[in-house]
Amino acid sequence: MIDKVVASAAEAVKDIPDGASLAVGGFGLCGIPVALIDALHQQGTTGLETVSNNCGVDDWGLGILLKDGRIRRTISSYVGENKEFARQYLAGELEVVLTPQGTLAEKLRAGGAGIPAFYTKAGVGTQVSEGGLPQKYDADGNVEKASGPKEVRAFNGADFVLEESLTPDFGLVHAWKGDRHGNLVFHATAMNFNPLCAMAAKTTIAEVEELVEPGELDPEHIHTPGIFVQRVVVSPTPEKRIEKRTVSVTDTSGAGTAEQQAGGA
Repeated sequence: MIDKVVASAAEAVKDIPDGASLAVGGFGLCGIPVALIDALHQQGTTGLETVSNNCGVDDWGLGILLKDGRIRRTISSYVGENKEFARQYLAGELEVVLTPQGTLAEKLRAGGAGIPAFYTKAGVGTQVSEGGLPQKYDADGNVEKASGPKEVRAFNGADFVLEESLTPDFGLVHAWKGDRHGNLVFHATAMNFNPLCAMAAKTTIAEVEELVEPGELDPEHIHTPGIFVQRVVVSPTPEKRIEKRTVSVTDTSGAGTAEQQAGGA
């Protein structure tokens, strides 16, 4: 078996060219491949097309590539936490293909399984299937490019829309554990998109928090087999940020919180 471990994140991404398409794992800021994104940013790669659940936040994750104008097009399902994203989109600097979240996940899964397209009920009767979703504006705020209509077909009396699968050039994923053969184990919420991105990409690069030797991972616990992974790099202590922090205020005066005073819980 091939030892797929490379020495650094910089070495792992060095052949990603300008204009490449990337499937980037993670859900919000959970399980994102920070080391690989940073290395790609330092490398100066530009003109990228990204496929991800979101596009990071203003100063973290894919947001650092976006901020420097390195992303030309993104296929995403949720983009509401990034002000720079909104600015670029409305200013005509960024092409955006908004995709229902379940459809995006299936586009990646199907791509990895060798299925070129599939039918789904998500988006039937909306601009997702009928066309007209603004994908790119010009500098004056006019719609320069909009989505086109998609094929709709009836099955068992219900309409379904045809969606094409995704097979990006490269996949960047973050795993909890991995071995030298590329077998990966993800943790908790990081399971949402990382395995799908790893499957779909033509070349998958995985950063792992813990590298173990082949045979140490229980085969029944492996989430992504090494056949889908071409490179592994160790990132033992990644910074993990919280996208939205929610805290409760403890009242020490004895008067109770406003909610308690109003009869709330």
